[in-house]
Amino acid sequence: TARAVAAAAAAAAAAAAAVAIVAASRGRRMPARDPTDRACDLHARAMALRDEGRPIPAKRACLRALRLFEDHEGPRHPDVANVLLELAAIEGNLGAYSEGLLLARRALRILAPLRGDVVFDQLRCQALGRIGSLYVARGDYARAREPQARALTIAEKKKLGADDLATALNGLAVVYKYTSRFAEAERLYRRALAITKRVRGARDPEVATILHNLGGLEHSRGRFAKGEPFARRSVAVRQAALGAHHPDVAADVAALAALLGAQGAPAKQREAEALYRRALDVFVRRLGPAHFEVGFNLGQLAALLHVTGRLGEASKLYLRATRVLRRALGPRHPVLALALTNFAAMRAEQGRARDAVVLYRRALAMYRATLGPAHAETRACAFALRGTNKQA
Repeated sequence: TARAVAAAAAAAAAAAAAVAIVAASRGRRMPARDPTDRACDLHARAMALRDEGRPIPAKRACLRALRLFEDHEGPRHPDVANVLLELAAIEGNLGAYSEGLLLARRALRILAPLRGDVVFDQLRCQALGRIGSLYVARGDYARAREPQARALTIAEKKKLGADDLATALNGLAVVYKYTSRFAEAERLYRRALAITKRVRGARDPEVATILHNLGGLEHSRGRFAKGEPFARRSVAVRQAALGAHHPDVAADVAALAALLGAQGAPAKQREAEALYRRALDVFVRRLGPAHFEVGFNLGQLAALLHVTGRLGEASKLYLRATRVLRRALGPRHPVLALALTNFAAMRAEQGRARDAVVLYRRALAMYRATLGPAHAETRACAFALRGTNKQA
């Protein structure tokens, strides 16, 4: 829906330019341009900038579009909701997940009473999916399920377009992956992949997104070699479409690195290290040194160096990673808990059992608060803590 709005805005801008040229040739003055036309142009530019991996200028353009729509159409107009959803996505790209949630919820409140046009159903579906994905990014997987399931229900019952359906399927599959419902996640991913390939073709970036997620699913299952082909294909498809220095390509590269490093073969570990460093270079340059992706992948690189025996360098990277993640995600996120767990394991191996216990306890509190006591990550952390306590 957002891209359809952008296309319509571009067409309107081209038509307006043509009218201006004709009027000028006849010696007439053009009337002042409608501010909402300018808002449409800014909204389209924001979407283009986000697609290019430039969220900061995208946010500036989106905020200007939002102000124009609010001033000239009112704060509860559907155009306002549409721009709010784009701005929520941009905030998510920047790691500002709570801010993104506020924007997406505001958009949903505007859209909730609107009926009579399929566009409203599409925007509601998009709003619910955006809310769910932002909950996932915050590590709140339990709260992510309901909006993602509602988005899929709307897409199916209202017979929305193939893109809307595939996006909703993929969104719910992500939640299922994080809550260890792996078979259900795979079924939804594969359905989304088949739809997207049919509608967009096999080399579209949206295909790369689902391939990335299938690789991540196999990583979560511990089937690292099986996930590698998905990850390699994801990198190839998205890099061909967006270039080597796009943040989304860097995310695919880092996902491939995780699968390679986990397989344990020295050649694959060396390739993984090079890929992590490549991804980090892009993330730092394009998103800034304090972004979540920087902290997460510093932690992943630290874990790789840890298992390959480079403990001094790994220790420095773990410390950097936890500082960045705490600033980016807050003090109770499961991704921060993962970095602390890995750091604790290294400290235990170094004979620093007391330090390890402190780290394990912090991680366990985070896991219990976010994932619950029965989750596999929580149980694994608790088991490691018990073993380390005996050494301390």
